[in-house]
Amino acid sequence: MIVKSMVLSALDLASTPLDLAATPTTPAPEGVDTQGLADFLRQFFGPLFLVIVSVVALFFLFTREITRFVQFIILAIAIGVIFYVPNIIEVTARAIAGALGIQ
Repeated sequence: MIVKSMVLSALDLASTPLDLAATPTTPAPEGVDTQGLADFLRQFFGPLFLVIVSVVALFFLFTREITRFVQFIILAIAIGVIFYVPNIIEVTARAIAGALGIQ
């Protein structure tokens, strides 16, 4: 039964004409493809970042170090904005360069 289906599919493939002109040839991309790298890193390190922030924040709350807790939360929010907002570093760098008059 399996051999029969294999032979039939091979015959179907052999009977279909191969049109080489229909498939354009594109050169192989040069360099490393980093299209989804930022999304992968956000998906991988995002939950890890949130767990670490939660554990450290709970530690500061249980030890009643409110000043250090507030400092840590402000720092965690700043790092979270940089980490989660796409293109924030590029936009910030362009804004700073524009403010300095650099084109």
